[in-house]
Amino acid sequence: MNVRDKGILITGAAGGLGSEMARLLCAHGAQVVIADLDEEKGRALARELAGQGSHAHFVRLDVTREEDWHAAVRFAVSACGRLDVLVNNAGINIRKPVEEMVMAEWMKMMEVNTGSVFLGCKAVIPGMRAQGGGAIINISSVCGLIGHLYTTEAYTATKGAVTLLTRAIASRYGKDNIRCNSVHPSTVDTPLVHKMLEDPAWRAQRVGEVPLGRLARAADVANMVLYLASEEGAFINGAAMTVDGGVTAY
Repeated sequence: MNVRDKGILITGAAGGLGSEMARLLCAHGAQVVIADLDEEKGRALARELAGQGSHAHFVRLDVTREEDWHAAVRFAVSACGRLDVLVNNAGINIRKPVEEMVMAEWMKMMEVNTGSVFLGCKAVIPGMRAQGGGAIINISSVCGLIGHLYTTEAYTATKGAVTLLTRAIASRYGKDNIRCNSVHPSTVDTPLVHKMLEDPAWRAQRVGEVPLGRLARAADVANMVLYLASEEGAFINGAAMTVDGGVTAY
């Protein structure tokens, strides 16, 4: 996949899924900006990748703050020469059913999972238009496509909003050669879910719903991001790309 020399900013890039994306994109020759609140982990990853000969940089980014977004985009353009791809990967999950959740928790989920995508798109579109195009990749979830029995209502609502925001942006800004697509993983086996995997019932639920019989791997999701960021994915716009082993097939 051809992403050589593309400037790519990834939010939540210090985490398990984001770091896998950063490593894969760097391995294919991209210039990657690792954006995260966790400065220690983010800078360590940037040093690791730079030590391997990759063009990797770190910027601290609170994805809920518009001023942070503008600063991060300026940094990415300065570090990479241009910003070709934004990967909106940052997200949270407050694991409470709707009858137990309070409004402040609901709004926090909306602010991080949906508001950050709005702010990210808003921040990068002018520059992408001026340079003749770009790609925005929004990490949603199978919960952005279905009502998922094992997932909270608030998380599902935020990811559903991301799915349709993606399509709206794809429709409006396609004329500017700005592509916008969403990626929809099922449960991904990352350090974040390892503790939950220790519960045999939880593991049986999540693995049992997947026709392919295993959880998604971070590499499975990163490979989809690589494709959507690449020249080979240049005619994909407004798509909801599932990486779920068939969870949404029935």
